[in-house]
Amino acid sequence: MFISNAYAQAAQADQTGGLLGLLPLILMFVVLWFLMIRPQMKRAKEHKNMVAALAKGDEVVTGGGVAGRITELGENFVRVEVAEKVDVLVQRQAIATVLPKGTLKTL
Repeated sequence: MFISNAYAQAAQADQTGGLLGLLPLILMFVVLWFLMIRPQMKRAKEHKNMVAALAKGDEVVTGGGVAGRITELGENFVRVEVAEKVDVLVQRQAIATVLPKGTLKTL
């Protein structure tokens, strides 16, 4: 007598709730793509093109910071002269930067 009967309300399906619920997730993925993934892919492509265009006589800096002039090119390795009659064998992918001609005048 003190407790009234509770009746369940009919469940209503919200058609826009599913799409609007996914919208923030989709928006976050788009922002992640343009701010992180796309620039990283662009840098990797530029590095690959730079490594493919290496030539004998180019002045380069390796990933470890060693600067020198390319004396010999192989398929996977590059011989870099770091001082007179001192050559270092490094992987092509370890070349970080190609310097402008004439940067290393001491070699």
